[in-house]
Amino acid sequence: MNSKTTAFIGLAAVGVGAVSQCLYNVDPGEAAIIFDKFVGVKSSVYGEGTHFRIPVIQEPVIFDIKSRPRSVPVTTGSKDLQTVNLTLRILFHPDPTLLPSIYTNIGMDYDERILPSIVDEVLKSVVAKYDASELITQRDSVSNTVADDLTRRAETFGIYLDDISITHLTFGHDFARAVESKQVAQQEAERSRYYVEKAEFEKAAAIISAEGDAEAAKMLSDAFDKVGDSLIELRKMEAAEEIAAQLAGSRNVTYLPKDKGMLLNLPA
Repeated sequence: MNSKTTAFIGLAAVGVGAVSQCLYNVDPGEAAIIFDKFVGVKSSVYGEGTHFRIPVIQEPVIFDIKSRPRSVPVTTGSKDLQTVNLTLRILFHPDPTLLPSIYTNIGMDYDERILPSIVDEVLKSVVAKYDASELITQRDSVSNTVADDLTRRAETFGIYLDDISITHLTFGHDFARAVESKQVAQQEAERSRYYVEKAEFEKAAAIISAEGDAEAAKMLSDAFDKVGDSLIELRKMEAAEEIAAQLAGSRNVTYLPKDKGMLLNLPA
């Protein structure tokens, strides 16, 4: 290999290196801005693809603009002064058109600087409007109010919220004990009502039974008045026939004639 060839290869390598220093790539789901050492952050935003820059003077700053999740725990107080523990899960992404402003005023860690503070602010403001019990019974209303207020607040910083949900909601020990005591009281009230209803039912049944017995006695009395002792004699005869039939079927019973002299017909 002669010196000319070596020199050409060297120049080509230098050229390729220089060109590579002038180019940078932006992947899908990302956006880039340029920091110029002479003019500062430029207002242009670059989407995915390969772009040109001036080496040494310009540096690309790459942002992830895909939706990302974040959970923010908050402890606050309700309208009736109960301690409330909440965790809010949000999906967020930056407004690509505002990336130069976000980078200049907040920084690359905009989510760490902004989201915890505004979530804490909005949750405390909304929860303070509800009693502890209302936070449970009106949870959808609370979630919608939090979502509306938080979305407006985040947009002032160039952050879009794609989804907002309350994933965790608990109360302090005092409220838990109060709920438990209320449940016990309700169970005792239900038990007392059951005993009262049972007693009233038994009382009504006794009254109905007594009225039936009185009606039956009246009917028997009326029958006796109409037929005199004939009904009693008839019942006696029927009972005697039934007893005689039962005794006749028994082997251990012997009928004796009324005249005792006929018990044994034996010679003297």
